Amino acid sequence: MLNKKTVEDIDVKGKRVLVRCDFNVPLDENRNITDDTRIVGALPTIEYLIKNGAKVILCSHMGKPKGEPKPELSLAPVAKALSEKLGKAVVFAADDNVVGENAKKAVAEMADGDVVLLENTRYRVEETKNIDDFSKELASLADVFVNDAFGTAHRAHCSNVGVTQYLPVAACGYLIQKEIQFLGNAVNNPVRPLAAILGGSKVSSKISVINNLLEKVDTLIIGGGMAYTFMKAQGLSIGKSLLEEDFIGYASDMMKKAEEKGVKLLIPIDSVEASEYSNDAEIKICEGGIDDGFMGLDIGPKTIELFSNALKDAKTVVWNGPMGVFEMPNFAKGTNAIAKVLAELDATTVIGGGDSVAAVNKAGLADKMTHISTGGGASLEFLEGKDLPGIVAINDK
Repeated sequence: MLNKKTVEDIDVKGKRVLVRCDFNVPLDENRNITDDTRIVGALPTIEYLIKNGAKVILCSHMGKPKGEPKPELSLAPVAKALSEKLGKAVVFAADDNVVGENAKKAVAEMADGDVVLLENTRYRVEETKNIDDFSKELASLADVFVNDAFGTAHRAHCSNVGVTQYLPVAACGYLIQKEIQFLGNAVNNPVRPLAAILGGSKVSSKISVINNLLEKVDTLIIGGGMAYTFMKAQGLSIGKSLLEEDFIGYASDMMKKAEEKGVKLLIPIDSVEASEYSNDAEIKICEGGIDDGFMGLDIGPKTIELFSNALKDAKTVVWNGPMGVFEMPNFAKGTNAIAKVLAELDATTVIGGGDSVAAVNKAGLADKMTHISTGGGASLEFLEGKDLPGIVAINDK
């Protein structure tokens, strides 16, 4: 998975380079971009191509227009933001069919170093179904393809997989290269001890991840809503906490597997419990199980200490999913404490998954982590050990 052609391995001078970016950025009601992290993340690849004389044609999806033009999901605001950040005009090809007269004309008129942005690829119903017609149209604009959208690498769409069938060269940009390097090495070639922290609400969404990581890690820490299914499997009471009844047996199996493999698997030993799902609820700390009529919404102080001690000697840590309902201040302590521990470790720290990334950003500790993954679903599938179609489609070196 790691030996892929990169943007530096190909000759781009004078070539039309189609670049799949992830410009799926949040907008407010006036269509102003409220978080430009993804745009900033794409700049190194775009700037490299401009500097090396490529004709740069950018494409991306935004939101879920489901195959029809939705003005509120147009990429026009992204073109404006890119123009400001690159310090040069980015021509926006406003075609509802993405590859239309505007796009063809803009591309035909490009000089080396120019940048054109196409309209939202998901305006076309073919995009998410990876139907050839649209892949061919996209490919007709370009000479080579560069994929820099890790966030959609786990999907086989026209703009990241289909298009590679019709262009002679497919390479990855700097962002994907970094993701492959950090996520790949963290899991498949880590400096040990390797610890993984899994949180978030559901065991069901992390089944294959737990299974795959137990083959690789030295320590596995389980927090968040999914921990209550594990607690139930240990025979503890969990009150009104989140429970996936169908996965109690699975949780038992995983604890057994950890024991057989000599992996230290840790679950909470105390919790912050609340009478209801609200920041203003009655709150108390309980040890062991959860009291009747209460629900666990964060890990407790003894668990914070247990988890922190277990992470002290780690040399590589992968974290996916918060420890509690971190959006509510009363239940954010566990997640923030773990973020602080990671920020101070002398280790490679890789944060994947939307909520953990949001939590680390909220705690103001993002710059203290080695790598923050840009793809939630993609980084999860990567941790499951799956091949990601968008990465498979990139040429090997």
